[in-house]
Amino acid sequence: MSEVVTRGAVLDPPKAVRTATPPAPRRRESKRWGLTIIGVIVALVFLAPYLIMLSGSLKSRQEILRIPPDYLPTNWKLDNYVNMWGTPEAPLPNNLLSTVVISLGGTALALVVALPAAYYTARHQFRLKLPFMLLVLVTQMLQPTVLASGLFREFVSLDINDTWLAMILVNAAFNLSFAIWIMHSFFATVPKEIEEAAWIDGCNRGQSLSRIMLPLVWPGIVTAVIFTFIACWNEFAASLILLPTDTNQPLTVALTKFIGQYESAWQYVFAVSIIGILPVVALFAMIEKHLVSGLTAGGVK
Repeated sequence: MSEVVTRGAVLDPPKAVRTATPPAPRRRESKRWGLTIIGVIVALVFLAPYLIMLSGSLKSRQEILRIPPDYLPTNWKLDNYVNMWGTPEAPLPNNLLSTVVISLGGTALALVVALPAAYYTARHQFRLKLPFMLLVLVTQMLQPTVLASGLFREFVSLDINDTWLAMILVNAAFNLSFAIWIMHSFFATVPKEIEEAAWIDGCNRGQSLSRIMLPLVWPGIVTAVIFTFIACWNEFAASLILLPTDTNQPLTVALTKFIGQYESAWQYVFAVSIIGILPVVALFAMIEKHLVSGLTAGGVK
């Protein structure tokens, strides 16, 4: 009899106090809404300066300087984007052309030099490999502002001062280390056996690089190109010193011409700034997938 009672006591589970917990799907949904709200707040904080800049580009100067300020234009001045191209302060069509030529030229030159350098350092072991890579990295610590006076004298001696070529060389040189390092990491993640199989099939080193390696490291190339192009597009200090002629200066330098000692054309400052950031935003929007994969693809071997 005691055995039966004991067995019954073992088989009957004790009554536990049940706590009222929401079902798992409801918790996940509330967490998702919380993260969404936090994301929207963070996005608004980062987008607020650009929204203010966009609003200011559609106002008159008097309305911008009004206290207290109005966040939205009272009288929409869409003609600011038309009138700014003919202002005497800066030849903006020439400045935009200079920005495009210098950015594309500097990016192309950096890519042409960095691509074989990254491939060679990733595929070959040589005695001075580590010192070479460290030397390349050290160049990233130097800014064009520090070397502006020396670069100015050198370009004068070469008779290329105040030219697009001078700024293309400067931008390519100071962005070369980043391009080499990021593409080096991508080439290093590709197994050597893939390239050796291409050699067995009859490809030489150039064919294996162009047909096999480049498609595999394409995300890294896109990442290096985009960041190099943005750095060239936003460069200011060296252009201010090495390009004294107004028509040769990029938009970053031309923007300062609208800010005077006693009076500033803030409506044109905002409008030119919007024009300056549009190509970068459009570029990011077009290649976002390649850029994200390029930033993460080399992280795991």
